[in-house]
Amino acid sequence: MKEVFSDLPKLFASAPHRMMFFAGATAVIVSMLWWACWLAASWSGHAFPVAPVPAGWAHAVLAQYGMLPPFIFGFLLTVFPRWMGQPGLQRRHYVPVFIGMFAGYLLAHLGLLDLKPVLLLGLGMMLMGWLAALLALGGVLLRAGGKDAHARSCFAALVLGFAGLLSFAAFVLGAPASLATFSIKAGSFALLIPVYFTVCHRMVPFFSANVVGQGYRVFKPRWSLPLLWVLLLAHLALDMANQLALLWLVDVPLAALFLAHWVGWQPWKCLKPGLLAALYIAFFWLFVAFALYALQSALFFFDQGFHFARAPVHALTVGFFGSMLVAMVTRVTQGHSGRPLQMGWIPWLTFVMLQGVALARMYAEITPESARWLVIAAFGWLLAFLPWVLRSLWIFLTPRIDGRPG
Repeated sequence: MKEVFSDLPKLFASAPHRMMFFAGATAVIVSMLWWACWLAASWSGHAFPVAPVPAGWAHAVLAQYGMLPPFIFGFLLTVFPRWMGQPGLQRRHYVPVFIGMFAGYLLAHLGLLDLKPVLLLGLGMMLMGWLAALLALGGVLLRAGGKDAHARSCFAALVLGFAGLLSFAAFVLGAPASLATFSIKAGSFALLIPVYFTVCHRMVPFFSANVVGQGYRVFKPRWSLPLLWVLLLAHLALDMANQLALLWLVDVPLAALFLAHWVGWQPWKCLKPGLLAALYIAFFWLFVAFALYALQSALFFFDQGFHFARAPVHALTVGFFGSMLVAMVTRVTQGHSGRPLQMGWIPWLTFVMLQGVALARMYAEITPESARWLVIAAFGWLLAFLPWVLRSLWIFLTPRIDGRPG
């Protein structure tokens, strides 16, 4: 037993995905636990520590910049060198990312309990961890001559993500609220969607071709990423300018872009194994989200009002980001732990329950009992993710079952 515990730090730091996925899996529970408690207290009239910033803003920022990025960094710190034929990154490159991001994230959440200095310290540490990741990934990209389009797209998103997190920290220090608004919107449209789509653009047809084999036509057009960036930045600019009635001009093409890729990847050929099917189900939420964004903007254009409120946002965040997180991280975890590339009943349970959580959160926008359904959705997230998180944490803290290093 003593030898097991003495070897644990070395094992834990043996690969970037172990440390970063551990941080992300923990954050999946911590983020929503604080938010669920805050919502429940507000709904029931019970006292709860007052956050130093608007609670909804804190939820949006720490979920987008603290909960999901550890998974992104864990993946990219592993695959960036492989994508570009470079040597793998060493502990000195990724351990500082883990320390800064994870310790900072935990401190930032502690700071939400009416402890503003602790919140600022946490945000500062997160920024340091983020900067360490940019230096490590940027070094790989520079040594490879910046020739990989997928790496360039991901790195650009991470640079904009750093700017978004820095903007929120400035707001907490007293800068105008517009910086917090920019941070929240940039988290989705300049950081997470570009990274998620870029990784899907590269990996989904690769996974599909490996499974289907002969007869599968790889669809990975070069124009996808440039077009994506133009449309997303246009959406962000219009949104920041409060031109909500014009968002349909970019959201319709975005919805079409996502649907074209979903169809181009031929999901009808990829229903087995479950790991592959889950990727396609998750990706379809991206089309649904932007179809709702476009329809809502068109209704506003014709002076019909905001019929869906924040339903499109949560089709994106819970439906797409959440579902794709389970699908993609499960596949990476299975492969990098020496396990069969199978979904398994625990990931499936989480995935299926998460579909219900997404629908519940969207329903909360159209029902008179909105507060009740917000609480249901928040605790539903915790219930859905808990078994997946516990299983994942165990895998990240134990050796590969095939005896290989990493």
